[in-house]
Amino acid sequence: MVSPRETNLAKIAEARGRTALEPQRSTGKRRVAELMRAGADVIAERGFEAATMAEIAARAGAQIGSLYRFFPNKDALADALIQRYRELVDAAFEKADSRSGSSTIEEFADDLLSVFAGVRGETPAIIALLDARSDPNAWRGDFHERALRGVIASLKLRDATLSEEHAHDMAVVLLQNMKAMKSLDVEHSAGAIAELRTMTALYLKSKLENRDRGGPSTSSG
Repeated sequence: MVSPRETNLAKIAEARGRTALEPQRSTGKRRVAELMRAGADVIAERGFEAATMAEIAARAGAQIGSLYRFFPNKDALADALIQRYRELVDAAFEKADSRSGSSTIEEFADDLLSVFAGVRGETPAIIALLDARSDPNAWRGDFHERALRGVIASLKLRDATLSEEHAHDMAVVLLQNMKAMKSLDVEHSAGAIAELRTMTALYLKSKLENRDRGGPSTSSG
């Protein structure tokens, strides 16, 4: 049950607006990171509607007022979590792209497969948040298109001779492998993970093999 104090704090925070407060100091940034981590955990466990700001604050070991200071309401926290997920995926693509000029095909394959696997812990909360959106399919479509564009960009950076159409077709295949890697349990699926890594590297080698020899890609659009 929501306490009168929490209700009052929520009203005060609501009056400030719906946008999350961006901390400027390192202590504030650490606190926001802790609150978002707690928010993601509670939402993943209970779902967005059942999760309460009071429980999120308690999970973070923070006062409820501290949570409302940075996030005026639960929707603002949800928006921040979705944005953080996007930023983490974008950062993973950027990391892969930064190595693209020097990595082997095998390393390039591993970099792509790690994009989603690296944010596996964020996924349950994101699924719960998307399910709570008014149009979840549109949101999922947006995530899919962003990821697809990321893979296409990585492929064309690796081999500028790829046509847009062929890079798109390759990206569709690779995206499925990336999602499969994310779904595999590291502890219990070591063999399957090794097979997926090998399969992805062989696929990329068959499409980009001339790139590492300095010649044009044999791929046609």
